Amino acid sequence: MKEKKMIDMAREVLQNAYAPYSRYKVGAVVEGSSGKLYAGCNVENMSFGLTTCAERVAIFKGISEGEKSFTKIVIISDDNSIPIPCGACLQVMSEFSSKDLEIIVSSKDGKLEKYKLADLLPNPFKFDRER
Repeated sequence: MKEKKMIDMAREVLQNAYAPYSRYKVGAVVEGSSGKLYAGCNVENMSFGLTTCAERVAIFKGISEGEKSFTKIVIISDDNSIPIPCGACLQVMSEFSSKDLEIIVSSKDGKLEKYKLADLLPNPFKFDRER
């Protein structure tokens, strides 16, 4: 089952997270429309604005390898809280997927929740090129 593989990959990649400031490690795996999987972890920086979330690392990795859209993302934390994506990550997801993107989030203790992108970001920013 691909979902289990994605969860296992996300748990593995979160071990690579660089989170010395928050101590909140996150791993993410995104499925491209091609079916290929791309993993990423969060990378913090002392200048917090330069920190990059695991979700964006995984998506940008896919984009850098030629993927143009995504169908599913799994996000896992090493904490007992559910890692709901931040607004910046949701906006990036909206750029490269449909409102039906499946978002699966899980905590360290195995709690799992599923959402569609439209549930978490019902009105994404869209640039109106008609103006």
